[in-house]
Amino acid sequence: MRGRRPLPRNPPSRERAGASPCGEERPPVQSLFPYPDEVAVNTRVLAGSLIAALVISVAGGYALSRSGDSEPDEARITPDTITVETGIPTNKAVQGEKLPTVDLIDTNGNDVSTADLVGQPLVINVWAVTCAACKTEMPALARVQADLGDTVRFIGVNTAKNDGSALAFAADKGVRYELLSDINGRLTGALGITGLPYTLFVAADGTIVAQKGIALDEAGIRATIASALGS
Repeated sequence: MRGRRPLPRNPPSRERAGASPCGEERPPVQSLFPYPDEVAVNTRVLAGSLIAALVISVAGGYALSRSGDSEPDEARITPDTITVETGIPTNKAVQGEKLPTVDLIDTNGNDVSTADLVGQPLVINVWAVTCAACKTEMPALARVQADLGDTVRFIGVNTAKNDGSALAFAADKGVRYELLSDINGRLTGALGITGLPYTLFVAADGTIVAQKGIALDEAGIRATIASALGS
């Protein structure tokens, strides 16, 4: 129609980022989500933190579990037996009891009953080739036996077979007294022996008057024989 001005068209938007339609400067908008490179960085940091926390947690749990464990009992040696710090004996206390009757084996393979050993004072030493302390104790026993002769009967009882190597081991230590074998564990089982070396001092009537669960030196052997066996 004539005389009527057309409405102005909206011009194409030329708004800049950060500018309002009215020409006012808009404040920058902080994104709620980080950019991809920030995501990568934060992910690595988070992963490292989780691994560190896991390591600390595991280490702490292990330390707590170890603190709850009781420390191993410390061994203490007494004249009569080997005991642990709590006072529980390793070897059964048999002093005052009769020597148990079991069969042992001599170097010829024959059975020998311990009942046949009774009748004179006895020193019965239980040993093994693998016993480190026996290596120093056996020479001391050999010297005392050689000095006392037949007044006290010395017997060495090997926990294994008295084969050539075992006999050579004993001979190397100066042993000339009787050697028997408890390869079947009858004597050690009857006496409750769990540690070596082990020595019994037995009166002529078969009563065990002293037992030792330590490596004895020559002076100790002589003193025990004198006090327990009167020889």
